[in-house]
Amino acid sequence: MDSHPALLSVSDLHAYYGESHILHGMSFEVPEGEVVTLLGRNGVGKTTALRSIMGIVAKRTGSIRYQGRDLIDLPSNRIARMGLAFCPEERGIFASLTVAENLLLPPVVRAGGLSLAEVQALFPRLQERASSQGTKLSGGEQQMLAIARILRTGARLLLLDEPTEGLAPVIVQHIGSIIRSLKQKGFTILLVEQNFHFAATVADRHYVVEHGRVIDMIPNGELAASMDKLKAYLGV
Repeated sequence: MDSHPALLSVSDLHAYYGESHILHGMSFEVPEGEVVTLLGRNGVGKTTALRSIMGIVAKRTGSIRYQGRDLIDLPSNRIARMGLAFCPEERGIFASLTVAENLLLPPVVRAGGLSLAEVQALFPRLQERASSQGTKLSGGEQQMLAIARILRTGARLLLLDEPTEGLAPVIVQHIGSIIRSLKQKGFTILLVEQNFHFAATVADRHYVVEHGRVIDMIPNGELAASMDKLKAYLGV
């Protein structure tokens, strides 16, 4: 398939939690301007891959190149300032802060982020709930806030970990429309997903992960023809 140059290239990535060896030579590329998913069962290393890219896994080896520069030896704060942002599955909403305060919490680290008005236009529900405490938000609203607050930072590569987990179908559809809108605005997105039906509505390509390594890449246009193979990979 035609593609843009790789914005992110991961090669022979190994990662460890203590003595546990989680990633076993993971390799994949994220072309600039694309939405790319890491698909796989629970526990195969998808989240660890995102955490490794962001430098929040203590021990990792291999190569993680962003815009041609290797990140493998950089601390997470330096990586963030290069234009990467991570939205974790647990969302990390500060319960004691209002929606507006949560939204303004991350610093702007590079030029080119969305303005507050642009963020509010993408997430009108958050504007309506601006004075609500973080604890008062629904799961879907928390997920929207978690995504919204990294868009001001200037990051161009967004790492989203299970953004649809546990959400009602109507909210999942809304998250999908937001991801497609962000792609149109020029963001590049690496998405960890369990729901391949959702992934098919937003992604350009899918990397299948097993036992800490990528075992296959399926372009989205070939997903329908590869469904039997994909279901075997995912055990569904």
